[in-house]
Amino acid sequence: MGVGLAGGAPSLTEMSMTANRTRFPTALMALMSAILCSPAMAQELSPRAHWPAPVGTDVAIVSWQRNDGDILIDPSLPITGVESEITYVQVAYQRFLDLWGRTASLQVNLPYADGTTEGTINGEFRRRQTSGLTDARLRLTVNLKGAPAMDPAGFRDLRANPQTIIGASVIVQAPTGDYDGDRVINLGTNRWSIKPAIGMIVPLRPTWLFEAEAGAWFFEDNDDFLGATREQKPVFSLELHLVKRVAPGFWATLDANYYRGGETRAGDGEWQNLQRNSRAGFTVVFPIQGRHAFRGSFSTGVATRSGGEYDIYSLSYIYAW
Repeated sequence: MGVGLAGGAPSLTEMSMTANRTRFPTALMALMSAILCSPAMAQELSPRAHWPAPVGTDVAIVSWQRNDGDILIDPSLPITGVESEITYVQVAYQRFLDLWGRTASLQVNLPYADGTTEGTINGEFRRRQTSGLTDARLRLTVNLKGAPAMDPAGFRDLRANPQTIIGASVIVQAPTGDYDGDRVINLGTNRWSIKPAIGMIVPLRPTWLFEAEAGAWFFEDNDDFLGATREQKPVFSLELHLVKRVAPGFWATLDANYYRGGETRAGDGEWQNLQRNSRAGFTVVFPIQGRHAFRGSFSTGVATRSGGEYDIYSLSYIYAW
């Protein structure tokens, strides 16, 4: 079975510049929205999602992620006793833009999943091994306050004197993953989903930042779920990050989130499967040779009501130009 990685978010890293070059030598981004940040919709842990970069910066990411435990691509599915071992590989591309004079970015990511999931459905044990593409994501982020569109010199000034930044974003998840309406466990979700969010970065000290983002996932109906139409209520989420900037392009974060909602029903059935979970973890990004960087992260469930008791290990290679 497959799981969406993600998020998030896509998320951004820092970029460093030197005065003897017209462009920056290091431009790094912490991925993850859609696929390597967190496998299930509201469970993203995506630090630096609203940190800006000079207009015209391009970032490419290749990510590997391992998920172990009670994890599904859709945590509201009617499956109990879930045990999954799923490996993801994701490729992503991000471009920083000038949108109405503000720093903006557009990111697209496409995940591939390979793994095994087992659990109990209506009292019957099921096991399925799958591999293939999962649902793709597109994320648009616009900083509304504190980060106007900038060149490398303007970005250098922002790094030296961080300002409070407020931004908005929207993630669109498309039903591109493999799906079979006669099966409960699938790589794709067979529906469109969208997550609007508002985020904030507050400098605590020159090298310490506090980040927060609040948002909600909204879901289209799946009209081919075991012969019925499946509906899902919105999932509301909150992310918190404490960021330590160690050196240009080198930073680390402590991450936590909380999400609630997402009850589902098929046909005229009862609403069920309320999600009320939270996760915590850490992220480290380390630059090498100017334009290259590695990103590592780990997270685990700390409070779960419906699924969520799983671990995520991820490693990403980042290249910026």
